[in-house]
Amino acid sequence: MYGVIRRWKDMPVLEELNKHRADVEALIRAVPGVEAYFLIKGTDGGASVTVCRDQAAAQETTRQARAWVQENVKSAMTSTPEITEGEVIIRI
Repeated sequence: MYGVIRRWKDMPVLEELNKHRADVEALIRAVPGVEAYFLIKGTDGGASVTVCRDQAAAQETTRQARAWVQENVKSAMTSTPEITEGEVIIRI
């Protein structure tokens, strides 16, 4: 399994993603190999966490998410997300 964490410092982007929840869910679900997706809203930003069967699927979600954000909510972005990705080594 392979995971991607995208950390956002922009609250407006998180609010837009939440507002377009159905579109975001459809986009992520359409990528073969996605096991789980979470969008977490904190007090000073947030994160999305994607877990996939393999690295290729995880990288495709990153590509799809980047394109969707650029096309649909670019005006809400004040910075790009910090991305951490790698092999999932513990799963409960």
